[in-house]
Amino acid sequence: MQKFKIEVEDGKGRWSDVRGADGSILTFDDEGVARAKLAELYPVLVKMEKYGDGKRTRVIRILEDKDDWPAPRK
Repeated sequence: MQKFKIEVEDGKGRWSDVRGADGSILTFDDEGVARAKLAELYPVLVKMEKYGDGKRTRVIRILEDKDDWPAPRK
């Protein structure tokens, strides 16, 4: 199953994950839902991008790697 997350650029080229009130990274099972939440949280930035302003927000797919450390418990 694919997962998605939202990232925002700070204006200096540094991207950071968008986090919820509990401090955990917001993740979504559906790209459309992630894009809707992005537009809800950052409406001005999303609309500015449509009119030629630089890219400051994005939704990216989280790639899972079965070789990630630490190894899953059995």
